[in-house]
Amino acid sequence: MKWSHVALNCRDLAATEEFYTRWFGFKRARFFDLGDTSIVFLKSGEVYLELFGGAAVDAAGAPTLVERDGPDHVGTVRHLAFQVDDVDALLRQMGDDAQVNLGPIDFDSFIPGWRSAWLTDPDGVVVEVSQGYRDEL
Repeated sequence: MKWSHVALNCRDLAATEEFYTRWFGFKRARFFDLGDTSIVFLKSGEVYLELFGGAAVDAAGAPTLVERDGPDHVGTVRHLAFQVDDVDALLRQMGDDAQVNLGPIDFDSFIPGWRSAWLTDPDGVVVEVSQGYRDEL
């Protein structure tokens, strides 16, 4: 078995695509125009994000305020996570695009050099950026 993708509902498909291509190195792999609905597949290495826009998304509901490291209720994705070389450098580079919810926080007591921050994408999905995580030997 091989991991396939994560699908995200987008208020503004173009803004969400720009966020993940600009800041996390994704490239457009495929686009489907289905009339009142559009679907974009973004790819980075072997990882895909599938973005849904238009009529495929219920935009009527008001966005929820997301704090900390993401929603904590069952049945909801808590956050997406990306490993970066330097959390602080990325946040500086992102400027106002980095809507930080939490951190950066050091987790040196668990793994020396482990540092993370959590921010939101244009649709309110929490995205963790982390440096220094390593598996246990």
